[in-house]
This record gives sequence, structure tokens and C-alpha cells, in this order.
Amino acid sequence: MGAASKARRCATAGALLLALGAGGACSTPLASLRGYQYFTAPAPNDPWSAKIRGWQERERSSQPPGAVAIAGRPGPGAGEVGDLRSKYDLFRTERKRALARDLAAWIQQQARDHYVSDGPIDHWATLAETFQTNGDDCDGLELLVFNFLRELGFSSSEVFRAIVVRQSDGQHHMVTLWFEDPEDPWVIDPTGAMTLGMPRMSEVPEWAPLKVFTEERDFTVLDTLHTAQR
Repeated sequence: MGAASKARRCATAGALLLALGAGGACSTPLASLRGYQYFTAPAPNDPWSAKIRGWQERERSSQPPGAVAIAGRPGPGAGEVGDLRSKYDLFRTERKRALARDLAAWIQQQARDHYVSDGPIDHWATLAETFQTNGDDCDGLELLVFNFLRELGFSSSEVFRAIVVRQSDGQHHMVTLWFEDPEDPWVIDPTGAMTLGMPRMSEVPEWAPLKVFTEERDFTVLDTLHTAQR
């Protein structure tokens, strides 16, 4: 992220850390009109992809083998086996949502004490670096959310890091997206600069996703509403 955008983002994040008691963003009628294609191959000259690749290489090399435990999601027809299976699936869904909401509240609380600005030079920390420095800005603190969910069994096909942009001023930010719904993921913002709580992406229409990625994968997000209007 550029230094100017970084400065705007960090200033906003710092102010919002003091207002964590405020309500989150509300959905609007316009939210239902917007849709995104989250998993498209990036263009060869995508400026974010080089940044992502650099972090991916450092993150993979810093992880010991078997550091992340990943569980698969249920296959087709899993809810049609019978009452016990249906109850099990419902309980699991409720517990996963409750866990994710607790995590969102926890990381936003921790950001009050552990938010550390990069300064004029933007650096995407690895998880190990974030712990070593006892904090980081949004792209370091977000890694706690991203890794925690996967370590607790959220599928690697559901949990992604995401670069988002506020369309009014071009401010960039890093959040975790949980794709329980493949078309409208939950947003977990580590600092509260984008949103508090755990809303759906459709509930924060003033922000738009640009990229979703992990330490192995990289996708560009297309705005299907704007694409259709061209």
C-alpha cells in the first residue's frame, strides 16, 4: 500500500480504535444491488500481486510444517441424512458464527494496545513478526484472525485475507473475509477502521474488495454491478 494511502488508513484506524463502542455500519437498499466475483485470476500487471507474492514467500518460509490444521467443509447432501445430522449441522453453524463474532470483538479490543504503525514505509508482517514486535498495523493484526480461524477448523476454501478500499477517498485496509456464503462473506476487521462487529460485505457498501488471498493463492475481485453497466 502506498505511503499516502497508508497514512490516511492509519489515521482513520487510530481514531476508530477509540470508538469501539459505537454501532457498526448498517445495510442500505443499495447494498443488495452490488455483487462481486471474488475469485478471478489477477492480471499479469496487477500491482497488488507482487506485494502479495512477497508476503506469501516470507509467510510460508516462517511456518513450521503442519502449523495450520485445516478441516474440510461438508459435502453435498450432508443435511439430508436425518434429524441428528441436521441438528449437528445447525449447531456447528451457530458455534462457528459465535466463535467468529467473539474473535472479531477480541481482536478489535487487542488493537487498542497492540496497533503499531509502520510509519512511512509499508511492510506486511508475517505472523511471526507480528508476535515478535508485540503488535503491528492492520495487515499484521489481521493475521491473528486469519490464522486463528483456520487453526480452529475453518476451511482453507472459506477464509481469506482481503484488501479493501473505501471508495470515497481511496483508503486501503486489510481484513479477513469468511466465505460461509460464497457470494457475501462475513467481514472481520482487526482494527475497526472499516467496520465493527462482523457484518456481511453487502452491509458495508462504502467499501469495496480488491483482492482476496492466502499464503498460497491470489485472486482479483471484480465488481459485477459496475462491469454490467459498462
